[in-house]
Amino acid sequence: MTEKLFYQDSSIKEFTATVESCMQGKDGMFEVILDQTAFFPEGGGQYADTGVLLVGEKEVKVVDVQEKNEIVTHYVTDAIEQGSKVTGRLNYKERFSKMQQHTGEHIVSGIVNRRFGYNNVGFHLGNEEVTMDFDGMLTETDLKEIEWEANQAVADNVKIQVLYPTKEELETMTYRSKIEIEGQVRIVVIPGWDSCACCAPHVDATGQIGLIKLIGAIKYKGGMRVSMVCGFRALLDYNQKEASVVTISRKLSAKPDSIAEAVDRLQKEVEAQKEKIRILQEQYLKGVLKEIKPEDTCVLLFEETLDTVAVRNFVNDVMRITDGICGAFIGTDAEGYRYILGSSKKEITNISKEMNQTLNGRGGGKPPMVQGSVKAKQSEIEAFLKAQS
Repeated sequence: MTEKLFYQDSSIKEFTATVESCMQGKDGMFEVILDQTAFFPEGGGQYADTGVLLVGEKEVKVVDVQEKNEIVTHYVTDAIEQGSKVTGRLNYKERFSKMQQHTGEHIVSGIVNRRFGYNNVGFHLGNEEVTMDFDGMLTETDLKEIEWEANQAVADNVKIQVLYPTKEELETMTYRSKIEIEGQVRIVVIPGWDSCACCAPHVDATGQIGLIKLIGAIKYKGGMRVSMVCGFRALLDYNQKEASVVTISRKLSAKPDSIAEAVDRLQKEVEAQKEKIRILQEQYLKGVLKEIKPEDTCVLLFEETLDTVAVRNFVNDVMRITDGICGAFIGTDAEGYRYILGSSKKEITNISKEMNQTLNGRGGGKPPMVQGSVKAKQSEIEAFLKAQS
């Protein structure tokens, strides 16, 4: 049984221990068991701590930590002799960030449970954000109110309590828990905000969480999946989004607080330009159609760029004029072509299959029209299809 120092003091950055065993593991790793550790193992939706074990002046990296049957195993990059005295040094910046996120999750989940009666049925603390799955729907207004209330909990700087109640005491307590727990239950209490069974380390007081920011919400399995960042992650998220806003405002020559309106104007301008292009394409293709005669056996159009709808309409229009092969190829000799082929009389499916096999193409469809792509030169495509007509 490993003594778990992270339960005695979650702010421990460094500790000493004795190596009880070291075994060769998978993927070149070694499995080290210490008599005591401050490295938190993976569990409860939270990934494991990382850091180093110092053996004299030698640093051995700790890349993963797992627990089974009260034994904590450290997965390290080098072997360490049994009986050695080591100094464990956590990547505390990472640990503290995880404590900020996890404590923030308790507050948000507690608020959602108290206000709406929803349970947190899925929790994942990733490298960039936290996701919380609730078994009920939340509106945009609900989420804003939850976020505001959660940050009030931070401002209150409430001292966080950790309780180890007896079985009898537990029966009289109200607390959140996603699973049935065997043995001693550890209850993390944030007075006035939440009480939850949890095995992970947390900050000492809510003020250490920093900003709690809900950054996304989607419908998920009949409820909501809410994404969140806290503390320094929230600051990083803010800085990244601020940089994006500044860049966009400069490109649009608009003030940061009016870029949404500027984007709307730009979008309308783009749609107007698209409509102009559509009209010009129609006029161009009508001119091409005037030159086509019923006796033409192979009508092929090659252009570097054309709208897909315009191309499909063109092939349909040509099929009304001639019974031969008609096709449009959009692209270049260097990059290849996207194509649409059609014919009201010819076995166009077989022709396209043979073309694809001969000219390094792919695609398909049902008569009278097929589509795909081909990596060949215009001259090669023309020669092949004219031979089929």
